[in-house]
Amino acid sequence: MDKFISLRDLEDAAKALLPKPALDYYRSGATDEQTLAENKLAFQRLRIRPKCLMGITGCDLRTTVLGHEVSMPVGIAPSAMQKMAHPDGELSNAKAAQAERTIFTLSTIATSSIEEVASAAPEAIKWFQLYIYTDREVTRDLVMRAEKAGFKAIALTVDTPLFGLRRADVKNKFTLPSHLRLANFEGHLSTKIHQTKEGSSGLNNYVESLFDKTLTWDSMKWLKSITKLPIIAKGILRGDDAVKAAQAGCSAILVSNHGARQLDGVPATIEVLPEIVDAVKNYNVEVYLDGGVTTGTDVYKALALGAKMVFVGRPALWGLAVGGQAGVQRMLNILRTELEYTFQIAGTPTVADITRDMVRHQSSYSKL
Repeated sequence: MDKFISLRDLEDAAKALLPKPALDYYRSGATDEQTLAENKLAFQRLRIRPKCLMGITGCDLRTTVLGHEVSMPVGIAPSAMQKMAHPDGELSNAKAAQAERTIFTLSTIATSSIEEVASAAPEAIKWFQLYIYTDREVTRDLVMRAEKAGFKAIALTVDTPLFGLRRADVKNKFTLPSHLRLANFEGHLSTKIHQTKEGSSGLNNYVESLFDKTLTWDSMKWLKSITKLPIIAKGILRGDDAVKAAQAGCSAILVSNHGARQLDGVPATIEVLPEIVDAVKNYNVEVYLDGGVTTGTDVYKALALGAKMVFVGRPALWGLAVGGQAGVQRMLNILRTELEYTFQIAGTPTVADITRDMVRHQSSYSKL
């Protein structure tokens, strides 16, 4: 693993290893993929403003998220069907998060079950990403199983009345490989994804036929009635929606555009983060971010703009494809090292020292 010194190195190696349908599924965005590019480019338009001669002899990356201490403000975002990347799939990702003392988020449509992940990484801080199915008993069962298995939060995806149009998946007629199944389900719910039709993918067919499109913020009352776990609203891109999530009883907001896989032309997540942080400043909610994070300086910029925690999805898949658990740990350790350097050179030894004035948009310097 030592030969990989950046997340780009891991990505390049993974692209050489993964079968084309799986690779295209993991890396693609919606339609023209403008937002997919902007998620990364928007970070490059931000400038860090380091403080000098701060007498810093080290740094402390630890922070607390929903009452649980993590070793650094970087966790693993939910990604579906990880056994396409490595035979151990989600189990390796969860074990890597456990070893690095951070958060792992399991997707509803995973290829390892809630119980398998709980058994593989019993000490990890685990969150469960939830889609609400038209059959509410299916959803109730998922939530109850996650709670019983020791998961610490429910990350409800709120931006998915249906899945976005991902052209690569349509061209590839993407389905889950026949030897794999959606492990959180039995019967047709675990295998329906293998079915395709002209002009769509197996995944889109699955979602359109099974996910509940009628959800409103009032639906949060039902979800809160069936679990004691804190609920995270995942997929918020507007300040007013962030307020609605807080008023509906969510404990946290994950600023996310679903990896730019839902609707092309929406803002990069780092662009909208300050609006959302400001919108909920008078509410007792935490704010997190995912999307486009590939370096420790990206993480730092998100922290400066108000994110409590940053999550990475595709980088964990690249690490998984390259080396299973060791590859994911290498990815996390690359980010950890880059973040340690950034904390110290910028003159901010702890997370609490990172304030909004540590970052400015490049337009602030346009008159020079």
